[in-house]
Amino acid sequence: MGFSAGSGKGIKNDINVTPLVDVVLVLLIIFMVITPMLQRGKDVHLPKGNHPEAEEKDSDPLVVSITTDKKFWIEANNVTEAQFEEKLSAEFVKQPGRKVLLKGDEALEVGEVRKLMDHAKKAGAKGVELAIEVKK
Repeated sequence: MGFSAGSGKGIKNDINVTPLVDVVLVLLIIFMVITPMLQRGKDVHLPKGNHPEAEEKDSDPLVVSITTDKKFWIEANNVTEAQFEEKLSAEFVKQPGRKVLLKGDEALEVGEVRKLMDHAKKAGAKGVELAIEVKK
């Protein structure tokens, strides 16, 4: 009926998996929280394309977005059309020669995306790359 505190049988060789499960669950929660933060720029539905150009991995582009309600975004910051060139120029002063990656929603007309490209050129962008979603 009673239990013994120290029998002469030696060391117990059972694996205690409870700490392992705790660590794995904590890591799972951390990844679930961090993953949505990894996306840069505003979330838009990108147009689909067949053959994207090879992407250079060495440079970190400045992500500029335009949503269906025609709001301009620099990274995750909402800016008005009047402020856009000024804010973008300030980013180029901080890091000259930085590339611009434009994320335009597929529901937009070409003229709206073109307007954003023109503003980026006036702000000092050397070139503007368009983000697409690859067709499967």
